[in-house]
Order: sequence, then C-alpha cells, then structure tokens
Amino acid sequence: MEKLSLEQLKGLKEQSDLEVNLLQDSLNNIRTATTRLEIASTALHDLSLRPQGKKMLVPLTASLYVPGTLDDANKVLVDVGTGYFIEKTMAEGIDYCERKINLLKSNYEQLIEVASKKKAIADEATAHLQAKMRQPAPTP
Repeated sequence: MEKLSLEQLKGLKEQSDLEVNLLQDSLNNIRTATTRLEIASTALHDLSLRPQGKKMLVPLTASLYVPGTLDDANKVLVDVGTGYFIEKTMAEGIDYCERKINLLKSNYEQLIEVASKKKAIADEATAHLQAKMRQPAPTP
C-alpha cells in the first residue's frame, strides 16, 4: 500500500468506506429480519397453546387489530416472501422460522468477518494517506 499514489490511496479509502457502509446496511437488515422471525416464532408457539374457538385480536398492521376467533391453530400461513403465503402445520411453521433464523445468523457472522476486513483495509489506507500528506512535497 505504501507504493500507491495519493490519488490511488484516496480511491481505495473511498471504495473501502463505501463497501463498509453497504455491509453495515446489510447487517442491519439481517438483524431486523432475524428479530421479526424470532417474534413470529414466539407468536406461533403462543398460538399453538390457545384452544380452538378462542377470541383474540388479529393484527392487520403494526397498529391495527381486529377481533377474531381462532379456528384451527394447527394450520398457519407462512409468508415466504414477495407476497406469497404457504399453508403449513404449526410444527412446520415453527421449523421454517427456526431454519430462517439460523440461516440469517450464519450470514450475519460471515458478513461481520467481511466487514471487519474491509474496515481494516479502509483504516490502513487512511493511515497511509495521512502519512503521505504529512510528508513534505518533493522539490524539483
């Protein structure tokens, strides 16, 4: 890295910073998705304990609930993405959530490694850039 020009170091630092920011956004998205799946898994478990015919509030959005009656707690609809839902048994729904959580946690750990390497490159480029900028300009 010491042989890179000032412009090359600036470019490397900017590219590494951009990649670190993108990875950080991905990490935040994974955390959010994992939290939602953990909440869904807990809700499925709680739902499985309720008797058929139980009156309850059904969430339509995060802040809008309507009254409903539990028909069959053994069958649930699982959101598999892009507006598609699949009917599964309660056990299959819980298993689906757990598998997705494990996959996201694995991806999270891999992204952490990549992000830390990119951050190290950015930090090293910054250090070399600052060192080059402190050096006196060569006289012709």
